[in-house]
Amino acid sequence: MSATAENPPAAAAATAVATAVATAVEDRVTARVISDDPLFRKIPVALRFAPAEPLAVRIVFPAGLSPEGTDNEWVFPRALLEAGLQAPTGTGDVRVWPCGRVQAVVEFHSPEGVAVIQFDIAALRRFLRRTNAAVTRQA
Repeated sequence: MSATAENPPAAAAATAVATAVATAVEDRVTARVISDDPLFRKIPVALRFAPAEPLAVRIVFPAGLSPEGTDNEWVFPRALLEAGLQAPTGTGDVRVWPCGRVQAVVEFHSPEGVAVIQFDIAALRRFLRRTNAAVTRQA
C-alpha cells in the first residue's frame, strides 16, 4: 500500500506545501537606468511574486543603487504592471508605460527623487505569465 493511501491527510499537506513553494516566482533581469547621461547604465533587477500576496509584485534593486547600501524593494499591484505594458498607467509612486514595441518604462517616485528604469517588455511579460500561472495553480 502507498504512503498516500495509508495517510491521505499527510500526503495532502505535503502537496500543499510543495504547491506553495512552487508558486513563488522570481526572475532576474537586466534593466537600464534612464538619465541625461548618453550611456545607459545597466543594472541587475529581481522581479518577485509571492503567493501570500497574489495581487502584488515586487521589483528589487541591488544595494549598490541605494544611498543606504541596502536592497531597494518596491511593491505595487500586479495589474498596474500588466496594464502599463499596453498603455501609460499609474498616478502615484509607480508609473508604467510602453516605450516602443520592445521596451517598457517603470518610473518610481520617492521623497528622495525619481528613478526611471527601462525593461525589455518580453522579460516583463514572461514574469507576468509565470505569476498568472502561479495564481492559477494556487486556486
